[in-house]
Amino acid sequence: MSRQIKVCEVGPRDGLQNQPYQIPVQDKYAWIVLLCKAGISSLEVTSFVHPQAIPQLQDAETLVELLDSSLSHFSVLIPNQRGLERFLACENRDAIDEIAVFTAASETFNQKNIRCSIDESFEKSTKIVAAAQKLGKRVRGYLSTAFYCPYEGKIDLEQSLSILRRLFELGCDEVSVGDTIGLAQPQETKVLFARALEEFPAKQLAGHFHDTYGMALSNVYACLDLGISIFDSSVGGIGGCPYAPGASGNLATEDLVHMLDRMGMKTGIDLEQLIEASVFIESKTQSLPSKVFQALRQKKSFK
Repeated sequence: MSRQIKVCEVGPRDGLQNQPYQIPVQDKYAWIVLLCKAGISSLEVTSFVHPQAIPQLQDAETLVELLDSSLSHFSVLIPNQRGLERFLACENRDAIDEIAVFTAASETFNQKNIRCSIDESFEKSTKIVAAAQKLGKRVRGYLSTAFYCPYEGKIDLEQSLSILRRLFELGCDEVSVGDTIGLAQPQETKVLFARALEEFPAKQLAGHFHDTYGMALSNVYACLDLGISIFDSSVGGIGGCPYAPGASGNLATEDLVHMLDRMGMKTGIDLEQLIEASVFIESKTQSLPSKVFQALRQKKSFK
């Protein structure tokens, strides 16, 4: 029996957050529909972050109101109390299946990214998680800088594991472990995930790898060897944290799906239809770095 892999598409949120051009909300929604038609079953669509912090996501409420819950499982990131209030005011909030919260293993990165300490980030998340659970929604936690930080360098393994534990203690159903600046290599990845698997089941752990140094797929492969079956990716490889200097794009969804297909694993995603979604968003942003997108676009004469 072929192994089933869950691909979590983060392009509409993580991918677009540092794009220099404001994309109309109708175009964002059209792109989301194309992604759903390609078979994306888990889709993070936006963040209720302060509009001045990330202007690209200032239309979060409008986008949520457009969503059709029958198309996919949708997720939103909520960073603080004000973001929670904005989300709760959405009439169409039932279209959202999952709420995500965020912290980092690095104190400095937390201060740069969300202007608070690690402990303060947990204090903020406590109310958000409680509200999500009251609404019957899943909770996803993001653990950023789990391997390296752009300010502190290599993060101690025990530090990352302690924050991972706290996220599950907080009430997260799943935690995405992030290589924020793309420096992790497969041996380091295996060590961290192997330790995590001693305490938590694979079905609750996800890998979020950036391809800054071309190591993302290698790290996915290392995780697959350990039984991890959930991975975050972004169409075209767009994205990267605006508060992580030097960190380029996320792992490209096209590259991930292509590799998994070739390995005989199931994702439920149609690669050709995914390329159509990639072509669409490239026309609204800039050239996409995904190698598989570029190869298949040329082969299929997508223009």
